[in-house]
Amino acid sequence: MTPAQHPQDGDALLTLQDAVLTLDGNSGPVEILHDISLEVRKGETLALVGPSGSGKSSLLMLMGGLEQATAGRITALGQDLTAMGEDALARFRRAHMGVVFQSFHLIPTMTALENVATPLELMGARDAFQRAKAELEAVGLAHRADHLPAQMSGGEQQRVALARALAPRPALILADEPTGNLDQTNGAAVMDLLFSLRDRHGATLVMVTHAPELAARCDRVIALRDGRIQPEDSAQEAAE
Repeated sequence: MTPAQHPQDGDALLTLQDAVLTLDGNSGPVEILHDISLEVRKGETLALVGPSGSGKSSLLMLMGGLEQATAGRITALGQDLTAMGEDALARFRRAHMGVVFQSFHLIPTMTALENVATPLELMGARDAFQRAKAELEAVGLAHRADHLPAQMSGGEQQRVALARALAPRPALILADEPTGNLDQTNGAAVMDLLFSLRDRHGATLVMVTHAPELAARCDRVIALRDGRIQPEDSAQEAAE
């Protein structure tokens, strides 16, 4: 694993300050994340690891403004996400973030090309379909452009999802167990592709993963347990 690297002053793309996430449970409020303080440096790759239920995906959702912090502050690209409403957050994500989920979340009635072009069209890009075609070529799926998701394998669908997430050239890529629904061979191919696309676009990558070999490819590893960040030596052990 690459030695842990820490953000330098003024170099943070994303900052969480004492962030708390509390959700309503059957028996009352449940605190999912406790006083999370973390900086993500521009251009780095960061893995979030820990046992199931430790808060990894919830932390990723906070970073993307897909969940609102109950307390604390989250700043991305100089903008305070905790001060934004849902519409403003959606616009911010569309302009600056690419999100890749475990379950693909492709629109089933749209072709691969239409799925990739959709965020570009929402941004008002006049060349949305030309750019979408180029992104499908970059993930090796130009020949699948006119196919619906149901006509593609799981690995192909995740590659379309990658193309869709990266087509708008986001500054930040958030990936939540992107290989979780794939077999080992397809999972390895998708991860190779994700890292190569990240390198090509120069984006920052934050990834939730249970796979030590994937965490070890990142510049830095953050371990969570019971909604709290663990000491750095715990993260080192989790990535090995």
